Amino acid sequence: MTSNALKYGTATRIVVVVAALVAAHPASASRCSDLIQQFGGLLADAVCVDSADLTTANPATTPANDSLVGLPAFAFTPQTDRNVIAPVAADRTPITGPVPGVQLNARIAGDPTGQARFLLRLPDQWNGRLVVAGASGTRSEFNGDFAWSDYVIQKHYAYASQNKGVLNLQLSTSADPLGCRLNPSLQVFVHFYDNGPGQEFTRWRHFMVEAGKLAHKGVQIHYGSAPRYTYAVGTSNGGYQVRRAIETAPEVFDGGVDWEGTFVDAGAPNLLTDLPAGVLNYPDYAASGFSAASTAAQNIRAAGYPPDLVAGTASLWGTYSAAFWEVTLCQWQKRLDPGYATYSAGTGSYNYIARLSVSDVGTQLAAFATTGRIQRPLITVAGTLDALLPIDHHARAYARKVASRADEGDRDDGPPYRLYEVQNGNHIETYRATFSQLELIEPHAQHAFDLMVDHVEHGAELPPDQCIPRGGAIASSPSQSGHCAALMAP
Repeated sequence: MTSNALKYGTATRIVVVVAALVAAHPASASRCSDLIQQFGGLLADAVCVDSADLTTANPATTPANDSLVGLPAFAFTPQTDRNVIAPVAADRTPITGPVPGVQLNARIAGDPTGQARFLLRLPDQWNGRLVVAGASGTRSEFNGDFAWSDYVIQKHYAYASQNKGVLNLQLSTSADPLGCRLNPSLQVFVHFYDNGPGQEFTRWRHFMVEAGKLAHKGVQIHYGSAPRYTYAVGTSNGGYQVRRAIETAPEVFDGGVDWEGTFVDAGAPNLLTDLPAGVLNYPDYAASGFSAASTAAQNIRAAGYPPDLVAGTASLWGTYSAAFWEVTLCQWQKRLDPGYATYSAGTGSYNYIARLSVSDVGTQLAAFATTGRIQRPLITVAGTLDALLPIDHHARAYARKVASRADEGDRDDGPPYRLYEVQNGNHIETYRATFSQLELIEPHAQHAFDLMVDHVEHGAELPPDQCIPRGGAIASSPSQSGHCAALMAP
């Protein structure tokens, strides 16, 4: 892994993706060369093109998977990454026409691991504003291309993104002490770069802020003036990045929208307290024939998870069990508590409270915890049927943290915080194709972004905390203020 990272840092290891991009017009060479030259030593291995269209209607906007030479398969997966949070094609952000401009993708030169990457899109028609995106999971800087970039680029914002300073994963074996099984029923093991040397999760906040600073510089170089306003957006772990940016970098960001951000706290609840219950109990629940009355089902719901949805032989919990619960628990445990014997002791048997006295896992979590001390306006949008980051243990937990800081006097007349709950919203938008009860979150997150901009720039009042009913929208006078009365509605 270390040798691959070192190889990645050499200029000779760039794949030539320029040929796959649209042909440059005559101004291309100077615009791109000026941009790269003035970034100086801040960026390395830069690929810059003058593009006829910065939206994903141009297939070259998002590079191919495994298109960085010198890396193993699955380390760099832009095409896969943009599909992770976006809806199916019919529900994606509509694209009404091309957005010409400059696109730059590079490595952040100051990162000692050689893995941190940066993306910048600069539309020719610019509205004077900048959006900086976080990245979900262990995804690349292209993670938000469908969900965020297409939306804001068409509104003429400059757009930047980053990869939290880390590549994705590579195939491994059960003999790898840092190997994680992708699926409980398959013996396919992977090694997450996030668990490697020098990849502490504290870096996630740093690279969100660093991307903001680099983007400011790129905007200044390209347009001749700094952005008037800068907004942070992100989903899942990218939503966590938004929270930390708004908590710690008011000099960079003017406001933010976090879509189902990860709540991080050394006290319960957190991912290490919740995931073991799902991992441990799901097999018995499946064996019960998906009985909601089974002890296993009751244990899963008691850990904060929403009710299951069953469609024929498919189960929402089962989908999460196969794709997220065990592998996410393994990845976090191996980063934060590597002394635990993951598979011999049992992933589902992991006991965070018991581990506090025999490891430094609490200190590790506290090092990158979300504090709730927001210094700029912030909106959280989250779904009530999120079965990876249960709403009461993540979105609502963060709202409680923000409220507690206000009660302590930290936020007298401070920036506003809002939580908009999407009734029947779910962590993975594409699951709606299987489970018709689910609602999309993306349109509400994008609406929340527009509301944030109106608040920051024009002083418009943000709508109050609310439950967005099925088929509804964020409302100034909501029919359901506060939390949704039930996690699932018919």
